[in-house]
Amino acid sequence: MDTLVAISDSIWNPMAYVALAVGLFFTVLTAGVQFRRIPDMLREITAKRTSEEGISPVQALLLTLSSRVGVGNIAGVATAIAAGGPGALVWMALCALLGSAAAFAETVLAQVYKRKVAGEHRGGIPFYVEHGLKVKWLAVVLAVVTLTGYGFVFPGVQSNNIAASVEGAFGVQPWVTAVAVTALFAFVIVGGTRRIVAAAQVMVPVMAIGYLLTAAIILVVNLDSVVPALGVIVSSAVGTHQVFGGIVGAAVAWGVRRAVFSNVAGVGEGTFGAAASAVSHPAKQGLVQAFSIFVDTLLVCTATGVMIVVTGSYNVVGPDGADLVTNVPGLSAGPEYTQRAVDTMAPGIGPGFVAVALFLFAFTTLIAFYYIASTNLLYLLSGRAAGWASHVLKAGMLAITFYGAVESADVIWTIGDIGYGSLGWLNMICLLLLSPVVRKVIRDYDAQRKQGLDPQFDPVRLGITGADFWTDTVDPATQRSRPAPDSEELA
Repeated sequence: MDTLVAISDSIWNPMAYVALAVGLFFTVLTAGVQFRRIPDMLREITAKRTSEEGISPVQALLLTLSSRVGVGNIAGVATAIAAGGPGALVWMALCALLGSAAAFAETVLAQVYKRKVAGEHRGGIPFYVEHGLKVKWLAVVLAVVTLTGYGFVFPGVQSNNIAASVEGAFGVQPWVTAVAVTALFAFVIVGGTRRIVAAAQVMVPVMAIGYLLTAAIILVVNLDSVVPALGVIVSSAVGTHQVFGGIVGAAVAWGVRRAVFSNVAGVGEGTFGAAASAVSHPAKQGLVQAFSIFVDTLLVCTATGVMIVVTGSYNVVGPDGADLVTNVPGLSAGPEYTQRAVDTMAPGIGPGFVAVALFLFAFTTLIAFYYIASTNLLYLLSGRAAGWASHVLKAGMLAITFYGAVESADVIWTIGDIGYGSLGWLNMICLLLLSPVVRKVIRDYDAQRKQGLDPQFDPVRLGITGADFWTDTVDPATQRSRPAPDSEELA
């Protein structure tokens, strides 16, 4: 087990910083699209468009948020504060601001190279590796790794988190939770994409709004402590705090790592749901997914962190293992920080609140995992014989969901973490190699918006090959008659 943990750390620790660098690269490449196109983000989120094969932009947003907003938004934030001090929250936010550009880039590629498979819009990492980079064998390997991880490894970790939190809060035996979660999961996934999207549409807003509302109430109850707490957070981040100034490096490290672990910007997880959206231009869904990073990290993660710091529900340990701050003796880093923060508002409800939040966060992640796994399965089979294979996938996911709830998931999680991290490394390399395509797409979008047009995508006009979905559906009368952006803009 120690060897597996060491391998996992060697993959993830540097990748967090690489992800930050990739986010900075795409921020520069797109001229800060995540900042200058915020009005467009909001307009796309409220767009009602859909189709028989695709889903609306807001449905795609909620589907990807169901995977981004998870256990890490509660436990991961607490761990960052415990190891890096309150200043880690500032670096988490900075990472989200830059990482949203990476999310934009990977979504653009997912949209450009998506295909219609079994009557639905499907796309993601293997699609743009095959059709964009033209490396079929690597695309197949990535699809197999993704299918294995999201189909037969990660679901067990999510159900284990649900069972553990429910047992701790309500004393329910894990096997009872296993039966309930597996049955509910089965009900959702047997309904196909439409039921998965419908479940995400209901559960994601409820869990996000409920969680943020609770955090807001806690801040109101502790209003006198808000300004001092914000001062501690900022001074800790820049190294001027008298206690936390010596661990500013840890604040940066843990803030960046936990942000990447939570929002997975640039890692590729969000590409599969994003590709399903029916849009007229890839940049439109790219903007929606950039916004999803703001929701995950700037809202949900920040809400967790601020209510923990404002209520003093945390302890901090230095790099040498020595206690720097002990506000609550015996309080373990993780969900217990959030539990105590909620308890300051209404004593005794903390464990129950966190259990319900973890259930919603983890269960919606399960739903997203099935969609991701099924997309990779369809890619590998090219839509052929997908019926029986889909049944095998569903049975396997239900089995590992039940097993994970009643057994320890430590080894499964670590093995999966290695595969997940490896996938992230490969995806970021692919993003950089395909960055010229991202540049063409955003400049085309900007040029059309400057002309007062509703952007429409024509890959032929932009010299982008391999985008068969778009070349098969483009309307020559409205598309190729439009003036192309200047060649210098597309260079």
